[in-house]
Formats: sequence, structure tokens, C-alpha cells
Amino acid sequence: MDRRSFLKTAGLAGGAAAASTLATPALSQSRMELKCVTSWPKNFPGLGTAPEKFAEIIGKATDGRITVKVFGGGELVPPLKCNDAVQEGTAEMYHSADYYYQGKLTGYSFFCAVPFGFTPAEIDAWVQFGGGQELWDEVGGEFGIKHLSGGNSGAQMGGWFKKKMETIDDFKGLKMRIPGLGGDVINALGGTSVTLAGAEILPALQAGTIDATEWVGPWNDLAFGLYKVVKNYHYPGFHEPGSMLSFGISRQVWDNLSESDQQLMRAVALAVNNNTLADFNANNTQALDTLVNEHGVELVEFSDDIYRQFGEAAKDVLASAGDADPLTKKVYESFLDFRQKAIEWTRLSDQTYANKRALTPFS
Repeated sequence: MDRRSFLKTAGLAGGAAAASTLATPALSQSRMELKCVTSWPKNFPGLGTAPEKFAEIIGKATDGRITVKVFGGGELVPPLKCNDAVQEGTAEMYHSADYYYQGKLTGYSFFCAVPFGFTPAEIDAWVQFGGGQELWDEVGGEFGIKHLSGGNSGAQMGGWFKKKMETIDDFKGLKMRIPGLGGDVINALGGTSVTLAGAEILPALQAGTIDATEWVGPWNDLAFGLYKVVKNYHYPGFHEPGSMLSFGISRQVWDNLSESDQQLMRAVALAVNNNTLADFNANNTQALDTLVNEHGVELVEFSDDIYRQFGEAAKDVLASAGDADPLTKKVYESFLDFRQKAIEWTRLSDQTYANKRALTPFS
């Protein structure tokens, strides 16, 4: 992919004027066209290609009866206004990260990424079989939106810092691009969190308006060229252990779909959810090698002491978030209950296996 081509159309370009009524898809001879706005540059690796894959499969599966037209962030509405666009009728659906909308309802963050929260496998288990989808439907119902899982970027890196973070005091006064509840943790540690759309990160680093940033991981961070300004690449991330993306569909549109079309969209969203995680896992290793060996990036591991301080701050942030409103409290309690169950199984299965596998390297 030509990185310059998608950067040209990225950023917070002015959005279209909001419609005065709920979304009504274009209909012609039983055909339906859904406008899908996104938070990503057009065809951005992984994040931007996920909604394109959804649109491609839906179009083919319905022989063109339902088409989805995907707009990159800034093409129709600003990247962080996707939820508003569907509420206001500017678009029928969106693809985004729902922690961008925690200002609307704090519970939204739990359906994207929570500090010290779920891995990709765990959040899928919670949403699909642990009551998460039903709670997500309640949250979206407050805004006339039906939500479906729309991808996962996997465990994220800790971020890019202009200086190495050696003690927890280094976070005091730090200006860091980090959204969601992870940003609240940075605030609790004495820093200042800043929420920016992805395409705004590099200019902000270059201008010095932020001192550090997290984005996603090697594949996406390489694509945005963050290494051009910062060389200290910290790991592991505490803030997004498994970041689930969201398809948000106008409830009016969803309720008027046939049951078979609803089932089709559920199935396609689930396929895209799985495919996106595989895409990230397939590309991160090579991208990391390029960052380190071609661009001189230095990997810096957070110390155990810093990580414990992250955890203590996160515990307080989550408890406070859980008291934000009655619906978020329901979400938080469900999250805590399932998290404990997931931790026990992950420790016995994936975590123990990974530790044992490392005992016998093949090369």
C-alpha cells in the first residue's frame, strides 16, 4: 500500500452537515445502499481494510442487493464523530473504536479496551457467550445504534516516548495521546491524556504538542511513520490488551432488515472480527523487524515497578468508571465477573503454555 495516498485523505476534515432525521438507506427496486463512516484513513492497514472487507462480502453475498459504501475518516464526517453521524442520520453505519464515545456513556469503553482487561480471545468470549452482547445492545440502544464486533488489533504496544520511562515519576507532566480509560490512568499518574485521530498523531509529535503516543502496534505504527520522530518504543501496553472494534448500525435500519439479512450481517461481522486479528498477528512481526533493524527503533520494556503502579491506578480508574451511571455499573460488574473467570483459564492454558514453549526453542 502507498502510505502517502491514504495520509492525503486522513485527518479531521470537516464533516457533512448532520441530517435532521434518523438514517434512511438509499432504496431502489429493493436495493439498499448503506453509508459507512470510519475513524480510519481510507484502506489503512487492518483498521481501514476491515470495513472494506465487510462491504465486499455483503455485496457479493446479496448479489448487490445490499451495498455498503465506506468513507475514510474525514471524507464524510470527522474521524471521531462516527457515532454522532449514525445518530443524526448522516450515515447508516460506522466502523470505529467505541472508547472514543465514552463521553456519551462511560460503559462504551468496556466494549473496546480496558486497562488490565480482556485479551482478544477473552473479550470475544464475554461478548458472544458471557452476556456482553446483550449489555452492548443496551448501551447502543441509548443512542439508537445496534453494535456488532468488527475486528481486534490484538495486544498493543505501550507506546512511543521521547525519553525512556524509567520510573513512575516520569509520567508526571507527560502529555500523551491515549484515549479511553487508558487515558484516565495517565491522568491519575499526573500526566495529561490527549485524544487525537490517528492521522493527527505524527504532526502532533513533530510540533511538540504531545510528548508521547500510543497507537496500535508495529504494523500500524510503521504505516504512520511514528519512528521518524520518536525512537523509544515501550512495551507491553497496559491500556489495550485486546482492542475490539465496532460496527455500529442505525437501529432504525437494523430493525427494518429481514431476519435473514440480520443473520448475514452478524455472520459477516464475526468473520471480519476474526480475520482482522489474524491480519494484525500476521503483519506485526515483520513490521517490528523493519522498525528495529531498518529505522533504529529501540525496544524498551516497562519495569515491573512501573507496571504495578499502572495496575494500582487502573484499579481506581475502573472502580470510578463503574459508578458513572446505572447502565455502566451493570457493564462493569459483568466485566469484573467474567474477567476473573477468564484470568483463571488463561493462566492455566495460554499463559502456562507460552512459558513452557519458551523452554524449547527450535532455532
